Amino acid sequence: MTDDRRDVFLIKPTRHDDPRGWFSETYNEDKYRALGLGLRFVQDNHSLSRAIGVVRGLHFQAPPRAQAKLVSCIRGAVWDVCVDIRKGSPTYGKWVAATLSEANGHQLFVPAGFAHGFVTLEPDSQLFYKVGDYYSKEAEGGLAWDDPDLGISWPLPDSGPILSDKDSDLPQLAGFESPFDFEGGELQILGEMG
Repeated sequence: MTDDRRDVFLIKPTRHDDPRGWFSETYNEDKYRALGLGLRFVQDNHSLSRAIGVVRGLHFQAPPRAQAKLVSCIRGAVWDVCVDIRKGSPTYGKWVAATLSEANGHQLFVPAGFAHGFVTLEPDSQLFYKVGDYYSKEAEGGLAWDDPDLGISWPLPDSGPILSDKDSDLPQLAGFESPFDFEGGELQILGEMG
């Protein structure tokens, strides 16, 4: 099954509340296929970021191992960013962002051809995401989170970001040779399911 969507998509799964708490269906293949999310997810990833201000990204996996992602924050809160890196796209180098949190239960679909990253807004934030291809060290890539050409307005604490060595040393957009081609779809948060 292929990835039919070429755009970022905000999903707001319905929560059924009662005095005990709530229940939510976080993935249903038939419902997501009806939205155009017809890819097969092959791997689930789960990360914990202990402090506020942890920045992870901006990451991608290059073809032929490109990954689309369905991202959820299952504890705490993050500000999640997607950057269009598809050659020839009218929105190349532009970004969109959404707050994902345990409280709101929102998900973000990130198609292949977008660099993805986030910053934690609460301590002990956990991201859980499904991906459309397996991890490949040889295919991994990224862009500098603080590239002035991207102009991402990260909501950072006064103490600044907390970064891995790898994320501190990613290249900037200028001179970047993208492995992705534009095949349609505009960079925008297009719709909601809920």
